[in-house]
Amino acid sequence: MHVLHLITSTRSFFEQQISVLEDRGIECTVIGVPGEYSADSPRTPLDYLRFYPRVLSHVLSDEYDLVHGHYGLVAPFLLAQPTRPVVLSLWGTDLMSDMGWLRRISRYGARFADATIVPSPAMSTELDAEHVEIPFGIDTELFRPIPREEARNRIGWDTDARVALFPYDRNRDVKDFPRAERVADRADVDLEVRTIDDVPYEEMPYYMNASDVLLVTSTRESGPLVVKEAAACTVPIVSTDVGFVRETIGDVDDCVVGTTDDELAAGLERVLDGARRSNGRDAIDGLGLEAMGDQLLDVYRRVLERPTGTTHRAGVSHEV
Repeated sequence: MHVLHLITSTRSFFEQQISVLEDRGIECTVIGVPGEYSADSPRTPLDYLRFYPRVLSHVLSDEYDLVHGHYGLVAPFLLAQPTRPVVLSLWGTDLMSDMGWLRRISRYGARFADATIVPSPAMSTELDAEHVEIPFGIDTELFRPIPREEARNRIGWDTDARVALFPYDRNRDVKDFPRAERVADRADVDLEVRTIDDVPYEEMPYYMNASDVLLVTSTRESGPLVVKEAAACTVPIVSTDVGFVRETIGDVDDCVVGTTDDELAAGLERVLDGARRSNGRDAIDGLGLEAMGDQLLDVYRRVLERPTGTTHRAGVSHEV
């Protein structure tokens, strides 16, 4: 099987998906929207206009069995190619965007793709088209418990202070860094809030294990994946009730889900008074990369096993 993947920009979880598919013998070709992207310098409409001829030249080469688009912005290009069945994966910031036009594009793509994939129940409740829920897999060999002193030495944290890791750019409004500082100040503990930005993905487990608690104060999330990664490291978590947080860590020892500042501050006090390690790996059992790869492959096979001429781009629902 040869699959053409369309992306706007790569992400670590997307690269993991490609890796597990290739491990299963799937040949994957990835093409992205032309132009350099950053949060401060988004791509232009011209970049997207240049994308479609690239997509078309690939699908007309007759090499591919299907086309898999990743993120709502590629849905128009995915559906406009005339020859291959299509799978659309929505990532969260598309379907649950503050921008109405992006939400509409994402929903339109989901209605007319041959299969649509979302990674979380929070997204599932936002989508009125038929779809499959496949959680992003966690690399449990990479995200693992590491002794705190070893982790701090690795990343150069020369401190004996207790640290709450705020795992985002502090300037992203939806992540609400001012609330993280406010909650930490309100907690009756000696605690330092540290942020990270542009850290290599393979170093993230060290930052998590170097911390005493992961602190998430987002106002809205489709995930966040970082909660599952911290759970795999057995790092305690205090988080607002967003995305799939409650269902992931709601019953985990030394992890707290709260809605008010007082609840979050009390959560910090509670987990920092504990053993400093959670049983988070139990909570993510079954969410590894292998399970994700098997589920993706099952979606591909079900789409391709339809009789010739029955691909209708009206949505498909599979239990995987």
